[in-house]
Amino acid sequence: MKKWQQSDSSSFLYSLQLVTHEREFTRTVTMSNHEEPKDTAAPHIVKEELIAAGKWVKLEKTTYVDPAGNTRTWETVKRTTRRANTEADGVGIIALLKRTLHKDCVVMVKQFRPPLGCCTLEFPAGLIDEGETAEAAALRELKEETGYTGEVVGVTPATCLDPGLSNCTIQTILVNINGDDVENINPTQKLGEKTFHNSVFSPSSFIFTLTCLGHNSVGHVAFITFLRFTYKQNSCAVI
Repeated sequence: MKKWQQSDSSSFLYSLQLVTHEREFTRTVTMSNHEEPKDTAAPHIVKEELIAAGKWVKLEKTTYVDPAGNTRTWETVKRTTRRANTEADGVGIIALLKRTLHKDCVVMVKQFRPPLGCCTLEFPAGLIDEGETAEAAALRELKEETGYTGEVVGVTPATCLDPGLSNCTIQTILVNINGDDVENINPTQKLGEKTFHNSVFSPSSFIFTLTCLGHNSVGHVAFITFLRFTYKQNSCAVI
């Protein structure tokens, strides 16, 4: 591995060599400083003005100062349901179904999403209610959308799905489902007034990537951006 070295006062070059088996990969990044920033102060928000609001979301015009000291504006979408003193707006649940003499499966849901105009394949998910922990919200949403009862085995920090558009955040909750448990043999959804969901069982040997798969031949979209798979009829195939 080669250390980065500075070529002059305005630019520097570093190279990283990685040898995997018999192949060598070299990545070179060149960075240059063109001018001194107008202001050394950290970027910050100046004000937020409401443009429009609905029941679930609102649109604001955010005025901020960038790292160069320039005052700019940004259109920002926010949820109206965010609770005070909460780490995240909602939860996404990665639920692993474990059954004797069966391969482990990841439980997902298929539902129609109006903004996309088609069905999506998603992890069970939902908003955190008032006074509810992320773990409790995950188990509740899993029960409502799939009928399964599980055990929380891991919780991630809050992450933002689309920071260029919104400040909405979620926590990913890892859940194990005992498929041999009596209450999980023939699970019943408890959707109430929610949209229709269909449970989809997928192999646990997914290839985790940072690629989102677009529309495929049957008009479905893979919503989860850190999974790459195809959806056809009632099964998921690893690619």
